Amino acid sequence: MSQDKHNFAKQNIADWEKAAAKSAPGGDLNKLNWVTPDGITVKPLYTAQDTASLPYTDTLPGFAPFLRGPQASMYAVRPWTIRQYAGFSTAEESNAFYRKALAAGGQGVSVAFDLATHRGYDSDHPRVTGDVGKAGVAIDSVEDMKILFDQIPLDKVSVSMTMNGAVLPVLAGYVVAAEEQGVSQDQLSGTIQNDILKEFMVRNTYIFPPEPSMRIVGDIIAYTAGHMPKFNSISISGYHMQEAGANQALELALTLADGQEYVRTAMKQGLDVDAFAPRLSFFWAIGMNFYLEIAKMRAARLLWCRIMQDVGAKNPKSLMLRTHCQTSGWSLTEQDPYNNIVRTTIEAMAAVFGGTQSLHTNSFDEAIALPTEFSSRIARNTQLIIQEETHITHVIDPWAGSYMMEKLTQDMADEAWKIIEEVNAMGGMTKAVGSGWAKLKIEAAAADKQARIDSGQDVIVGVNKYKLQTQDAVDVRDIDNVKVRDSQIERLHRIKASRDNAAVAKAVEALTQAAQDGSGNLLDLSIQAVRLRATVGEISDALEKVFGRHRADTQKISGVYAAAYDAGENEGDTMEYWNALKADIAAFAQKQGRRPRVMISKLGQDGHDRGAKVVATAFADLGYDVDIGPLFQTPEECARQAIENDVHAVGVSTLAAGHKTLVPAIIAELKKQGADDIIVFVGGVIPRQDYDFLYQAGVKGIYGPGTPIPVSARDVLEQITKALV
Repeated sequence: MSQDKHNFAKQNIADWEKAAAKSAPGGDLNKLNWVTPDGITVKPLYTAQDTASLPYTDTLPGFAPFLRGPQASMYAVRPWTIRQYAGFSTAEESNAFYRKALAAGGQGVSVAFDLATHRGYDSDHPRVTGDVGKAGVAIDSVEDMKILFDQIPLDKVSVSMTMNGAVLPVLAGYVVAAEEQGVSQDQLSGTIQNDILKEFMVRNTYIFPPEPSMRIVGDIIAYTAGHMPKFNSISISGYHMQEAGANQALELALTLADGQEYVRTAMKQGLDVDAFAPRLSFFWAIGMNFYLEIAKMRAARLLWCRIMQDVGAKNPKSLMLRTHCQTSGWSLTEQDPYNNIVRTTIEAMAAVFGGTQSLHTNSFDEAIALPTEFSSRIARNTQLIIQEETHITHVIDPWAGSYMMEKLTQDMADEAWKIIEEVNAMGGMTKAVGSGWAKLKIEAAAADKQARIDSGQDVIVGVNKYKLQTQDAVDVRDIDNVKVRDSQIERLHRIKASRDNAAVAKAVEALTQAAQDGSGNLLDLSIQAVRLRATVGEISDALEKVFGRHRADTQKISGVYAAAYDAGENEGDTMEYWNALKADIAAFAQKQGRRPRVMISKLGQDGHDRGAKVVATAFADLGYDVDIGPLFQTPEECARQAIENDVHAVGVSTLAAGHKTLVPAIIAELKKQGADDIIVFVGGVIPRQDYDFLYQAGVKGIYGPGTPIPVSARDVLEQITKALV
């Protein structure tokens, strides 16, 4: 820049500062800055000075470090793949949904499995009575998988499968279903998530402990590298971290650190990094933090290139980060739900501007129940309209050169890299996950976010501002869990009656032996067992004999939720309400000789515990004594623990639609065990048409998405007080 031009720019900035200071609170320009939850300062104005020293602003798409996109032409030649993440009830119903979606413009299949399948249980297992077919499709054997993909040509349609715990039998079932469709393994394209480290942090659909789980990851990478060259062996997922509460920098850092750990694991098995790294893919959540989501995706490519160069990768395809994205499910609201269409559109735009390779857009009703065909069509058409009507696809990385975006990208990369270095100092992500450090970081971020919403610092339109007086009813999809489970059990019985059981037993024993002595490839052996009609549960049980079934420690954070109130940033009603509630809880303790005691529980196989952990934290900060039940309890186990801990109330957190089966069961168990004085309340994703059913079953309080936690805490206190009279 010439001296005259430099002086001119300097004078312009000085003039702007004077003008802006007139409207800034107290004349302080710093008050115009926004400090994000990631700790990044976003200024109201960026200039050339902010990007002058940045190293990668003049790079091109398709070339390292891939800041501007992994392909040279990006969407100008081929737009992103439109995926529809779906699965519910039986394989027959899900298959019909997929075929309609493909006919209506969908370009790939993305499978959601039910929680029984995720956790490696067949549908006839007693621990999954409320979970079969509810939050995804039930898969027990290759026969289900064949129905799932009936009339869907697997040599032409790519398939993405969100599966981590029971990844071996599910991937094996897909391979064998394709074989019996006449499609060879080398023709298959798509992705298996196979990201187990993330499960231990947030989603909790694990089966085995971390170390044997990492062996499974390595075996899948090795097998697919040799037999399935067009198939992505792992989708390293940040999505569920953000859904569980992580901010963008934390999601970015922990996801890349997971990827780094998987690469190291595969290399320890003797694999050449360039033999498998080109088939690694990533999966990001895209929330309502528009600018930071775009910056996150650009920074992700920059950092992944650095990580792969550090491990010695040479192939350019090993250095480029390719990703799928999904709009946020957590940002969807039960209140005024048609607002969710706007939220999803904004999030989809951020994913596209960030350079995603495929995208799923959530349906507006997913804060209430599984999406209907009507809501799914709107979600799919959102992407079609962006692709076909806006002309956005004609320009590669349209934010390139933006002073703000280039600086935010570097700031995001710097923040994430600090966290990655912290993880590496611990010995890598397996150690960081095993210590509980990573999980607690995410839970602290979740508690802080919820407190900011409940206290009104963060606005959610229709929830804590611009609220409707009455809510219109929305038609939702309802799954008859009993009917689905009965049909799955019937098919299981037919399979076991018609197969060669001796051959199955031999194949399953081979898996146990390989797990014991470290020999063989576990995916290869699983494929052999599935060909013989071994079930998901039988293969999982065979490995569990050696590996065991992982049980997580239950921890809770304290003080984070209260900090948003105690920091003095809240004025008026919210602060008064908070202080009055704390005083009433203290008065209860004074009168009763002990504090009100609640147990927060998760029943069935639903491992989504963000809500449970945030509620437990907030209740404890208010003055409750809080116990947290372990994940995956049966109603009988939950009732027993509640009685042993002498609690006043049990709070059931539900996200996976099992409430109509499991909540009445816990009430019945408390009565059966002589403790019907313990009240039961429920929070989470519950359609309003189910409220009367739950109240008639004996529930004392129902708190849907968007309910401020202090409001639910006061209601629980009042219900406990009534029960003691």
